[in-house]
Amino acid sequence: MSTPARATVAWEPFTPRGVAAFAGAGFGRLLLVQFVAALLAAAAVVWFVDNSCFPVVGTAIQKLPATGEIRSGRLDWPGRSPELLAGGRLLALDVDLDHSGQIGPAADVQIEFGRGTIRSFSLFGYWEWPYPRGYVIAFNRNTLEPLWGAWVTALLVIAGVAATLGVLLNWWLLATLYFLPVWLLGFFTNRDLNFRRSWRLAGAALVPGALLMTAAIVLYGIGFLNLVSFGFIFGAHFLIGWIYLFVSLLFIPPTPIVVNPGNPFRPSQKERE
Repeated sequence: MSTPARATVAWEPFTPRGVAAFAGAGFGRLLLVQFVAALLAAAAVVWFVDNSCFPVVGTAIQKLPATGEIRSGRLDWPGRSPELLAGGRLLALDVDLDHSGQIGPAADVQIEFGRGTIRSFSLFGYWEWPYPRGYVIAFNRNTLEPLWGAWVTALLVIAGVAATLGVLLNWWLLATLYFLPVWLLGFFTNRDLNFRRSWRLAGAALVPGALLMTAAIVLYGIGFLNLVSFGFIFGAHFLIGWIYLFVSLLFIPPTPIVVNPGNPFRPSQKERE
């Protein structure tokens, strides 16, 4: 069986042949493609937060009482309890000082403020954190509403930068974990790979799964996917990276055979004379 030729120019990470081409490309080209894909992922995250999360937070702040604070790890709440502050399809915020459970599931993720702890509920279970002690945290409309208006744009920018850097660092870490098994497999299958080529191949193979996850964020945000489907795609996007990683090895050319022009068993011209 003949081995397919490697792509001469590395420019697309959507096919196994295209991923294999990055093994022989420079690090700058791989970084450029990864950076563009990371920007797309960050744009999806910012859009999701701005459309699905921040409006709920803004509405909840407007429904807070004029006074209230978290002091010494306890919530001083002058309003009624339990009370649903704001909710949408994806996120809901409520106050239930005793965590009585009277407010049923109102969204895919529900954050509940109790007297001494915060609880987060979702399909995958719940987590609980105590309020930090030794701090006074405002929990009222008069203080938080102007702060939210001043910081909402900056928070979106921070979310975009953090998503971009987080995706890139995650790819580089995973490529560092994957490249040695890839090199070993390439060594035993006689593929033209060294450590640097194997690392670039691993880095490029992670991009298709991330693009699928980017699309899933958008589809979840518009309601096309539910939380179960989104969680399934989240797990599957790791598997896609592994599939691309090992299938792309088939498109790496074999190790070139070095032919020795000299033959030690052939008599020289002088010996024949």
